[in-house]
Amino acid sequence: MVNIKKILWFVVVYYVFQTNLYAQLIPIETYENALVFKVSENKKVYQIHYGSRLEHRQGLEHMKVVFNEAYPSFGNGASDEVALLATHADGTMATDLYYVDHVQKTAGNLQQTVIHLKDDKKAFFVDLHFNAYAKENVIEQWTTIHHNESQAVTLSQFASSAIGFKATNYYLSQFYGSHSKEMQFNESKLTNGIKTIETKRGVRTTEYENPSFMLALGSQAEENSGEVIAGALAWTGNFRLSFQVDDQARCQMIGGINPFASAYTLNPGVSFETPRMILTYSDEGKNRASINLHRWAKTYNLRAGDELRPIVLNSWEGAYFDFDAKKLKAMMDGAAEMGVEVFVLDDGWFGNKYPRNNAKSGLGDWQVNTKKLPKGLDDLIDYTVSKGMKFGLWVEPEMVNPKSELAEEHPEWIIQRKNERGNLLERNQLLLDLSNPEVQEFVFKTVDGILKAHPKIAYVKWDANRHLQNFGSTYLNKKNQSHLFIDYAKGLERVLKRLEEKYTKTIFQACASGGGRVDFGSMKYTHEFWASDDTDPYERLFIQWGTNHIYPPIATAAHVTKSPNHQTKRETSLKFRFDVAMSGRLGIELRPDDLEPDEVEFAKKAVALYKDIRPIVQFGDLYRLLSPYDDDGYAALNYVSQNKKEALLMVYSHEHHRRNERNVVKMHGLNPKTIYRVKEVNLEGKKSHITFNNQLVSGAVLMDVGIWVNLRRPLESAVFKLTEEK
Repeated sequence: MVNIKKILWFVVVYYVFQTNLYAQLIPIETYENALVFKVSENKKVYQIHYGSRLEHRQGLEHMKVVFNEAYPSFGNGASDEVALLATHADGTMATDLYYVDHVQKTAGNLQQTVIHLKDDKKAFFVDLHFNAYAKENVIEQWTTIHHNESQAVTLSQFASSAIGFKATNYYLSQFYGSHSKEMQFNESKLTNGIKTIETKRGVRTTEYENPSFMLALGSQAEENSGEVIAGALAWTGNFRLSFQVDDQARCQMIGGINPFASAYTLNPGVSFETPRMILTYSDEGKNRASINLHRWAKTYNLRAGDELRPIVLNSWEGAYFDFDAKKLKAMMDGAAEMGVEVFVLDDGWFGNKYPRNNAKSGLGDWQVNTKKLPKGLDDLIDYTVSKGMKFGLWVEPEMVNPKSELAEEHPEWIIQRKNERGNLLERNQLLLDLSNPEVQEFVFKTVDGILKAHPKIAYVKWDANRHLQNFGSTYLNKKNQSHLFIDYAKGLERVLKRLEEKYTKTIFQACASGGGRVDFGSMKYTHEFWASDDTDPYERLFIQWGTNHIYPPIATAAHVTKSPNHQTKRETSLKFRFDVAMSGRLGIELRPDDLEPDEVEFAKKAVALYKDIRPIVQFGDLYRLLSPYDDDGYAALNYVSQNKKEALLMVYSHEHHRRNERNVVKMHGLNPKTIYRVKEVNLEGKKSHITFNNQLVSGAVLMDVGIWVNLRRPLESAVFKLTEEK
């Protein structure tokens, strides 16, 4: 006789087992953030939460799925933007990804997760990778795509990340600009449809748009309140970030390599790996999101992020191409007197048959111009060292002038338009084809050869001064020409990685016509970036304000240059120039012998001051207080050391203010119980801009009551150092 009770019991057990198996949660967590996925009963993976960490997740598995699949693919019924579009050899363009399993492990501060997905009809696989950094509240996501089909698959879209949000409104902050006006800040409300931030330039990809964003949920972003997601793609090539608000008021962000002209042929057994998308969530406004990214970058994504950056004098705006050893040594003398730590020789030092006396020739021929420097580089290096400084050198090894021996000997190494169309010049130069391993080897050996021949070189400024426009590779076969954008960027990464591993003590700066390589991709292999060729301190208030929303001040090279400024012709005081440059990695870019004696004395004191305060600037947390974009004509920020025992306040007036019109600055990040001595530093005269200079004030008063700073004139500034008094 059949036992009905036993059958019913087995049915219930089976149902519970299946429900637990297929409705399970996959939590990716930091101390304060959580990204949670749900495996549904039909084995699909959906995002069900991104935001604050949930101390208790019980019941979350019962919540209705709000967001799309974890990695939405084309052809499975979704009508929104997709992360994946693949065409199989039989012409099938549909991909339907289902959960296979996932692996999760935690070691120290890092939680690593991999979710394995597979198409239900083909041997086609997608692995979603996540690194969650607990203390920094940052999550990295990237994707690997591979297959075991009999023939190649063509990838037409291949995002790194697809993240959904749910709120009543969305306000997107983006960073944009142009040469000498990089990282301008703008916030706009998203409406239904798709908003895209992208570049198709191939090289110098961050000069006009940056692969980063901040998204405020519900209401406009505030510095210290509200929900904000900040993100950035760690990639130095073409990128695309798309934000789609749909008819259910959901917002989906899909970010990764820009698929424009980049269809990628994936052979069986080969894996395609996307760059990392960096994400953080804050329910304390934009500033907390910035701090999360800065702390993460300094620990995990910036070369030697725990080492102080030296003060540099770069020769470019002081000499341009017009120099000889005598002029350079005079600059070194002045730099040493100021207290500079590294002297960097910029463009113009190389080329013999085609000497580099201007931008029209010599790129690619990395031999010392003996007519200009008859005793070579070692003479300059030894002189620099004798002055107590280190020596640095400018290179642009990805580029070539048509008027060069390299172009004559290896025309096949140049990226070029085919069918005799002729090549488009930009700054009189062309681009070497870094998709070609031979060219990668040449670029590596160029820098490696210089550093081996001159082991005392301590700093390399790596420049790149044109886009990838002449699309065509003599190395890639005709079926794979569309690989060029991606393979160029990956080839560059391979070269930088080799140099990073070999020259562990050499400082590398990423420069690309100014701010063309301000991204977490190149930053992993470099110590700093050149934020902009615009060195006007007024302009730099805006450029550095935007830059430091995402990228840390320790990596932001900011130089004091001559007045009137080279780019804008604006006149500013030496103090204002120093006060702005000291908010990043301080450098100098002028001829010291052009300064008056009193200016030299001021510069010496300012450099000494920066050496004292740079641990706070470079290792502390940055708080944005007053935006230069606001109508009051002031900007202010403060830095606080990790132990909150020291802090800096920097205040700038960039407009005229009437007789009694002054600003009150409320600081952030201090310990409210700590008593601080507040002292104005870098003063031009004896009179302070506050009435209680060198007095004791509690952190609570400084944050809740604020400081009345007497700045009235345009282009006037004040810097204050706070030190704990026991």
